[in-house]
Amino acid sequence: MTFLSLPHTGYNETQHLEAANSLLFFVSCLWRNMSNDKKHSDRASKYKTSIAMILLLALFWMLTGCSGTAATVRAKPYQAGERLFTHLESGKADDRFMEELYASRTWVPSGELTIDPIELGKNAKIPIQNEKIKLLGPAQEDALRSLALKIWLIEHAEHTVDVVYYIFKTDLAGEAVLGALCNAVQRGVDVRFMVDSIGSISLANRKMMALESCAQNAGYLRDENGRSTKYKARVQTVIFNSLTNTLGWINRRSHDKLLVIDGAFPEKTTVITGGRNISLDYYGIREDGSEDPTAYRDLEIVLRHGPGTGASRLTVGNISEIYYTLLFLYKGNKRVRPVYPEYAEDYVFFPKDPFIGDRKKAQESLAKLKSYPEIARQLKDMPEYMRTGFYRSKVRLAHELANLTNRNVVTETGSNLEHNPNSIISLIAEFGEDLDKESRLRLVSPYLFMAKYYDSEGNVVTDNVSDIHRWLAEHPGGRLEIITNSVLTSDNFFAQSIIDMELGPRLLLSAELKKAWLSGLQSGEMDQTLINSDEWKKQINNPQIFIYQTGKLDAQLLGHGNAHYGKLHAKFIVDGNGGFVGTSNFDYRSRLFNNEMGFFYENRKVDAILDSFFESLKATSYRWGTPEWLQMRKEVMQVRGLKGWSTRNQRGIYKFMRATGLDWLI
Repeated sequence: MTFLSLPHTGYNETQHLEAANSLLFFVSCLWRNMSNDKKHSDRASKYKTSIAMILLLALFWMLTGCSGTAATVRAKPYQAGERLFTHLESGKADDRFMEELYASRTWVPSGELTIDPIELGKNAKIPIQNEKIKLLGPAQEDALRSLALKIWLIEHAEHTVDVVYYIFKTDLAGEAVLGALCNAVQRGVDVRFMVDSIGSISLANRKMMALESCAQNAGYLRDENGRSTKYKARVQTVIFNSLTNTLGWINRRSHDKLLVIDGAFPEKTTVITGGRNISLDYYGIREDGSEDPTAYRDLEIVLRHGPGTGASRLTVGNISEIYYTLLFLYKGNKRVRPVYPEYAEDYVFFPKDPFIGDRKKAQESLAKLKSYPEIARQLKDMPEYMRTGFYRSKVRLAHELANLTNRNVVTETGSNLEHNPNSIISLIAEFGEDLDKESRLRLVSPYLFMAKYYDSEGNVVTDNVSDIHRWLAEHPGGRLEIITNSVLTSDNFFAQSIIDMELGPRLLLSAELKKAWLSGLQSGEMDQTLINSDEWKKQINNPQIFIYQTGKLDAQLLGHGNAHYGKLHAKFIVDGNGGFVGTSNFDYRSRLFNNEMGFFYENRKVDAILDSFFESLKATSYRWGTPEWLQMRKEVMQVRGLKGWSTRNQRGIYKFMRATGLDWLI
């Protein structure tokens, strides 16, 4: 089985010449849908490049109602994007290229667009690409390296930076990133910055205004050869799905974590995505520079194009930048601009620029973070890190943009997935059908659920557990291995109750044992007759299903040792022939409501690295249902505070969520 040899709505790279393929990206399905005549569609896919470009150019002119050039009046990002691709294909990075790049990156209110960017994204034909990838794993050193890398990349960006994070805290890490971005725009780098309105909730968004105020002293964009252009760099800050704009769609969030550096310049491009947000909590370091052993254990993928990775078609930077643009233009977003008070000249107590202090703090934080020995060491080693250790791999971007606009997400899940061929979940389902007989599928997620969907009449239409059991029965050599949080390491007791009261029992236990487990604390896991029975031991030691939960009895929290196990936050899948790294937790929220993104890859050496990460996490875990796991749960119940209370009352929490439907929202 390979992740990247999948049929995809008739997509065949060999049917399209390179120029047509790049134009078709994110709009080709719309062109196809202009006619319901399949024969016509089949013929169209075989047109020569010149005809395809003419047709799609006409389509792009219909996509927006805006007019004018980027330098003077309202920009037309879709049209500019299309023209930009023709320059990319021709290899011309001239003045016109910079004009189209500038326009394609320009914020446009949704009311001025005549088509929904989410429709473009979900129907796209996203190409499989040959790129270079490496991983930033869950170890402390990689966490620190991740933070240093983000700062280093922003400081070395030459043309553009795109930033979007679900959680962006203005602690030392967040302030340092803001400081680096401010410096970037002032040296002539065009910056787009976006955060989720719930994950990064703020009443005044003052820090975003302060960041945008850096553009007062912005430099001018430079072309590929370093020559200054007439286009002044900008900071465009956006709140994703603002609470003041779309109360009716408040539950649709951007869970993205994405940094794109110089996306339109192949040899300079770097893309990072994965589980880490912008907060010290994710990088294993405290405000004073000391190690934080309780931080999240996470994972990211770093992608580069660089010389020698293929022909002149769209690169991972182009794809990521286009994806960012579609998310950037989502109808619920709100543009944030700095507000400057109009005070009298002699009113000295209120400066005309109210953001001076904010910008100063960002610069001080940047200098402070870079002065810490471990960060300084990582920064010093970064040129070597970015030159070595990359693996060439097929990669493919996947996302859940359709979740932002899908309706009836619980009762029409199957139909919704069919209309989003780029869905992470859809692609996982496809490669699941093609697993080898001896496959070992390994999955890591902090909040993993096994989905069960119903139609409007209450009939089960999808049951992941039944599908897994059927596949394992047909393939006796197959194995499913999962690592997730335990009550000791989880930061979400709602999600953990579903994992412990549903995921484990549904995958491992018979109906009779599952009923006993859920019956109550004393009659369930505290019942020695139950947990010491031969049937219990047989079922939890299933030879094909392994569920591990992080944390052990020597945890400092339990008083038996000095071990810290952090909080698992990594999300990845690996099967020996390929895998996926991204932002999705594979819970109901990730599957149905959030936008998520990530990359499928195909490289066995990368598989081996992910397997090593899996083994290191497994070494710090207990298997679900074992005596050690049960003892750990028992001792966590004695811990004071929310963690102990939520563990003791896990069954009640789970049953309440099931009864009220809240389990769909966790």
